Amino acid sequence: MKFDNVVANPPFSLDKWGADEAEGDIYNRFWRGLPPKSKGDYAFISHMIEAAVAKKGRVAVVAPHGVLFRGAAEGRIRRKLIEDNLLDAVIGLPGNLFPTTNIPVAILIFDCSREKGGVNEARKEVFFIDASNEYQSGKNQNTLGDAHIHRIIQVYNEFRDSLINDQWSIINEKFAHVAGFEEIKENDFNLNIPRYVDTFEEEEEIDIQAVQREIEQLEAELAEVRGKMDRLLKDMVV
Repeated sequence: MKFDNVVANPPFSLDKWGADEAEGDIYNRFWRGLPPKSKGDYAFISHMIEAAVAKKGRVAVVAPHGVLFRGAAEGRIRRKLIEDNLLDAVIGLPGNLFPTTNIPVAILIFDCSREKGGVNEARKEVFFIDASNEYQSGKNQNTLGDAHIHRIIQVYNEFRDSLINDQWSIINEKFAHVAGFEEIKENDFNLNIPRYVDTFEEEEEIDIQAVQREIEQLEAELAEVRGKMDRLLKDMVV
């Protein structure tokens, strides 16, 4: 059975997920590569993609950031998914969203309509969103507010609707980035979000002379206070 939309939040990096049984999988779900026995993230991702309708279905999966950059078997599977033009977006979320773990996670969106013969075959870019600062702090857990969710959906839809231009890039410079295949290839198919979304904020330049003047003023005020204290103590002794 195939589905138009496949959505899941599988267990993160599940150990002993069934790799031995998967080697002889009768559905051939792991033809891009067999994930490592100790980390089942790409086992779930592969299963979900194979369960989506060819050239039409869409997949959204919540996963730990390790799936974006780990190498070996996972790196080869990730590269194949990108080369097959299935990956549509990577959305980085804040940490501490779940009651059982405080690690930050990402949503990976795959779009089978980007496959050869699909209606979106011509779209070759991958959309990156860094929403790691989009949250409301709670006593024990962070949450995504309506405004945060709206912003993520809005910029993703703008990408889907081909509304990206120079002005958009300036406005969303620290939040989102459209990466072409060659850029991802140059990064050795590493999808770590900071490689694509530059969130670095330059520190405000310090006016050394102003700081020096402030120090001198404070020292003068301190000297005045000490003088008053000395006079007060002398009066008390007398």
